[in-house]
Amino acid sequence: MKPQALKNVRVLDLTHYISGPYCTKLLGDFGADVIKIENPLIGDPCRKMPPFDEANQNSNDSLLFQYLNTNKKSVELDLKSDFGHLAAEKLVRNSDILVENFRPGTLASYGLTESKLRTLNPNLVVVSISNFGQTGPYRDFEATDLIFYALGGLMFIFGSINKSPLKHAFHQAQFKAGTNAASAALMAFYETINSGTGQKVDISIQESMAAAVRDTTTSYAASGIVRTRQTLMNGELPRAPIQVKDGYVVPITFGSTDWNKTANLLEDESLADPKFQTPEGRRKYAEEFENLVRAAFIRRGKQELFYGAHSHRELVYGLVQDAADLIENPQYQHDQYFQAIGNSGSDTLKFPGRPFKLSKTPWNIQTTAPALGQHTEEILFNKLNLSIDKFQNTGRSNEK
Repeated sequence: MKPQALKNVRVLDLTHYISGPYCTKLLGDFGADVIKIENPLIGDPCRKMPPFDEANQNSNDSLLFQYLNTNKKSVELDLKSDFGHLAAEKLVRNSDILVENFRPGTLASYGLTESKLRTLNPNLVVVSISNFGQTGPYRDFEATDLIFYALGGLMFIFGSINKSPLKHAFHQAQFKAGTNAASAALMAFYETINSGTGQKVDISIQESMAAAVRDTTTSYAASGIVRTRQTLMNGELPRAPIQVKDGYVVPITFGSTDWNKTANLLEDESLADPKFQTPEGRRKYAEEFENLVRAAFIRRGKQELFYGAHSHRELVYGLVQDAADLIENPQYQHDQYFQAIGNSGSDTLKFPGRPFKLSKTPWNIQTTAPALGQHTEEILFNKLNLSIDKFQNTGRSNEK
């Protein structure tokens, strides 16, 4: 086995749901030693988030949890109890990076204030992920991914100008924030190696989303013009999905593309009409142009258009792929991107694999997601030498 980039880096994971666990997953999958603290009664709520592996009756954990928590050790610990305080302090002393995504102020309510953490471990990097950051007027506001897309400005620019803004699916904001958190944690950790003292990292999920629309805000700051959603066609091919015989493609052209290349690709002589040869002509006859273009696309298959377009230097088309298409995609298959890393051990249950390639210290899944409290004895009693009697009498009783 090749060495891993983050070997011997110790991470204390006080996170739940998605953004925090994805951050610590990235660290763990590249070799960090990640100890995940979970509530003794319910564990990480992500364990109960769908979808589930319906074929595996022995697993109660969600597929999302299984994906987000590879290469981690699970410890049951009530951070509100006296035993929990003692154990947490010992864990802090033995960690390089602490990651948490509680509501702002929650960590301090457990007695782990910034000054306390710095006293326990001056070298500790503390990463806090929250909806809107640790300070500011929105600090204590609730939010969901849909809210982040709206408040982050991303929703406003997606879709057609004559329709409502489009929402995004799933948890992109959470994953983006988790990626930012992992990057920031490693930057801060590297600085600690040089300076000898740790620092605090503040990750705002909203700001992680807002970074995706930097062109629109920069343009507004420079010109005062608010970029809006575009019309699907105004004498040019849409930079949006267009329906074909067996699905959708996204056609993109770059530079001063000869319109005849597109007409030839679509094999439609009517599109080679001289009145469509210039942008001005296509705009002048925009309605006729749009009807002809849509009719030409609907007669063709997505694969022939995709590969045909890429044989032309200036025609770039993308396939709109569903989950089945992704699994069967030849580029992903070549890279062996989707991996069987679930708890069932099934070769057919595929998850996204490494986020990037490192030639010397590659991504590696050494352990699947842990059962709740699977490593409690190993960490608390064998490694930290804490009293099992105090755990049984104090650690759990305060949870009831």
